[in-house]
Amino acid sequence: MTSLVYFQFTQARDFMSQQMESDLNNTMTSLGLMLQPHIETGDMVSAETLVNVIFEGGFYRKVTLKWLADGKEQIWENPVVIEGVPKWLINLDIFGVQKKKSIITSGWMQLATLEVEAHPGLGYQQLWRVMNDTIMILSLLFIISIFVLRYRLNYILKPLHDIALQAKEIGQRKFGQSIEMPKTTELKDVVGAINLMSGQLKQVFSSLDKEVSELKDDKLVDQVSHLPNRQYLSAQINNWLNEPGYGGLILAKFDWLEDIHSKYGYQGRDQIIKVLSERMQTELPDIAEGVIARIANTEFAFLLTKAEHHQIETYLQTLIRIINQEITKAGCIANSKFALGVSQRIVNMQPSDLLSQSDNALQQALKEGKISHWIDAQQPQKYSREQWRTKLVDAINKSHFMFQWQAVSDMHSDDIIQREIYCRLRIDDMVVSASEFMPFIELLSLGGQLDRCLLQTIEQQNILDLTHQPVAINLTHDSLQDPEFAPWLSRFLQQSKHAPQMLFEMPESALIHSFEQCHKLTEIIRSAGAKIGVDQCGRQMGSLDYLQKLQPHYIKLDQSFAFYEKLNQGNEMCRALINIAKGSNIGVIITGIENPQQLQQFAILRADGYQGYISAPEDISE
Repeated sequence: MTSLVYFQFTQARDFMSQQMESDLNNTMTSLGLMLQPHIETGDMVSAETLVNVIFEGGFYRKVTLKWLADGKEQIWENPVVIEGVPKWLINLDIFGVQKKKSIITSGWMQLATLEVEAHPGLGYQQLWRVMNDTIMILSLLFIISIFVLRYRLNYILKPLHDIALQAKEIGQRKFGQSIEMPKTTELKDVVGAINLMSGQLKQVFSSLDKEVSELKDDKLVDQVSHLPNRQYLSAQINNWLNEPGYGGLILAKFDWLEDIHSKYGYQGRDQIIKVLSERMQTELPDIAEGVIARIANTEFAFLLTKAEHHQIETYLQTLIRIINQEITKAGCIANSKFALGVSQRIVNMQPSDLLSQSDNALQQALKEGKISHWIDAQQPQKYSREQWRTKLVDAINKSHFMFQWQAVSDMHSDDIIQREIYCRLRIDDMVVSASEFMPFIELLSLGGQLDRCLLQTIEQQNILDLTHQPVAINLTHDSLQDPEFAPWLSRFLQQSKHAPQMLFEMPESALIHSFEQCHKLTEIIRSAGAKIGVDQCGRQMGSLDYLQKLQPHYIKLDQSFAFYEKLNQGNEMCRALINIAKGSNIGVIITGIENPQQLQQFAILRADGYQGYISAPEDISE
């Protein structure tokens, strides 16, 4: 554009200079011819009139007429004032001084001299108009070109934007869809390389997830029924009894499977076991949450982790119906050659106590020739259900909380990296532990109300001011599934001065079964500056792909890994799970550590911290 303006300027200047020079020559010739007869006769008035007519046209700055006979000189002069042209342009003196001088003669006699100086005004006006129009048109074209070019570049370079987004997601260990191959030849190689890298990394993390799943299948799953085995059941019973809960355990012995084995061989028996297992997995979980496991050739176990007495009864009746239907299909006699032993969880029960009671019930059923036998401990209840509701609601609303917290220590330096907060309730002037009241919180669906009041109390009492470490707060299943809890938590965190110090932990089971609700809640928590953790990670038998989607700040490995480690069978699974987390830049905390010897066994892994009875919870002083 600058070059075009320069060439247009020089051409316009040269053209106007030539025009002025040509006009000046013509004027000199014609004026000289017109003045000659008047000068010969000495008619000075007519001569001056002729010059005035030409001069008043404004095209000449100065006209000088000198009579040679008497030396008289007449001068006509215009000031250089040019309208519509800036002063700075005139001061550049682009056209200079153009003037012509001639002698008017009559034959051989010289009569007068005539000198005419051109006025540059017309040149400046024309030059300014041409340049003004040129610059305006070029500027308009330039602006239009910029917009067109920008639109075109955005279209051409759109893959670069996609590449940048994909690179950011790869940096956050998120591997989405491949970028569409662009039409721009120069970018095809770059997009192809990014897609290849993303695909390979996704494959790496998928293979790690598959490795964990295969290890679980190999060590924790029965290969015939595809149900969890005895080892997995033992770990889950241990976890369940170490946490607040309610439910029971059913042990089953299916001797009719031995008859199937005698008639049809192990292949026929295995096929019936598969069909029976599929039916149990399809129908029984709708009645109550639990674990169905095959613990021996003809023995099964049913751990009901959230079931009241009437739910256990319904579960038992449905189980008997399924078994009888499969017995009949196999050509055996219904209600024969199988027995079920049932026991229910009571306070402070140990895993050995629960298994012993269920086994005693099973042996009693076999001895008496019954289908089932139930050992009901008839544990005396402190309060009825409605009394529990009244007292819990009252204690929660009045913030009768008593807090403790437990340190989470660095795996290598023993520095405290965070604390996990626990609560107890004061009911009827007695301190009630979470293990006692949490089962009723779940039964009565009071988890959302408990979490709200607990968070408000922590904020009001400035408990987080008592430590500079982040503090982990567990969220209940009720809160995670309550659509009203998310907006409430958003408002709470916006008003809280401690939001960056809060760590919100979600159980793995909630993430697997209600991922969308949990994901929305994590976005709210992150936007407020708080962080997300996953509790009981690795407990469920499903895939760990939720870690890639959720990207929590840390995970807490389930206590079952510490249990497996006692059996010298958990290190491999633990290492694979840690590799998945570390590959996604997620911190790892090992839980259930009971003593320094057990800690030493986990020290070789790349975990960030540990937690357990090795450092007992401490009371929080107000």
